[in-house]
Formats: sequence, structure tokens, C-alpha cells
Amino acid sequence: MDNKYTSYRSGYKYQLAEDFHIKTTIKPETDIDTQFISLDSKGNLVVKSGYAWDGTSGPVVDTDFNLRASLVHDALYQLMRKKKISVKKCKDKADKLFRAICIKDGVLRPVAQAYYEVLKRLGKPATDPKNAKKLKYAPRSDKSEK
Repeated sequence: MDNKYTSYRSGYKYQLAEDFHIKTTIKPETDIDTQFISLDSKGNLVVKSGYAWDGTSGPVVDTDFNLRASLVHDALYQLMRKKKISVKKCKDKADKLFRAICIKDGVLRPVAQAYYEVLKRLGKPATDPKNAKKLKYAPRSDKSEK
């Protein structure tokens, strides 16, 4: 039987071709395992193959030097939006990890610091569940109005 419509989300630029592993200082009380992101109680983050993200935000141009940082940061913010980890306990750690990965990958330290300052001041709305990407439908149907 054919589906009457398909649901999707748009606004992504990149899709991960293989699992990405990184150690973080974010250690949830219990292991988290979603379709595309795992974070264990020891701070081991796995962003799984197929994960889609939109790169850096605002006026920052995506480069090879900040792309891994944006991947990890987007995954952690997604866990905050889904209330899997605490914004209060984890946002600054995620922002600092973004800065650290940028520096490790070749972003100049003052530039990475500027990125961090912007995230620190302006990033909180991206952790709000209301700002998750909305489902869209094709072809348009009565579902697309929900």
C-alpha cells in the first residue's frame, strides 16, 4: 500500500557518512541512545552515520576547520532540545567543546573565542524544544497544517 504523503524535515546542509566518536565532559546519569546520537554516562558521544546537520550558524561560514565542531555542537544541542540532557548543566560545556574542537582543527584561538562568546550569549534559543525543525509533508495535505 502506498503512503498518501511523506513527512520530512528541511534545512540541513550535511549528512554524516560514518559514525563520529568523541569524548566529552557531558556525562548524563543514564546512557542516552537515540536514532542518530548516543551519549553514555562516561561522556562518550557517538554521532551516527546518517545524522544531518546545518553547519555553523549566523554569519559564520562553514569551513573544514569548524565543521566537526558544528557537528558535535548541533548533536549536543539536539539532545538539549529533546530534554535528554540539561540545558543548565550542559550548554556551556557544549559551547566550550565547540571552541576546543575549532582550535584543535585549526581555527585561530581568537576567532574560536569569538565564536564561543556568540554561542554563550545567543545560543540558548537553539536549545528550546520549540525551535526543533518542524515536520513538512509532500504532497501538501491537511497534515501540513498541524
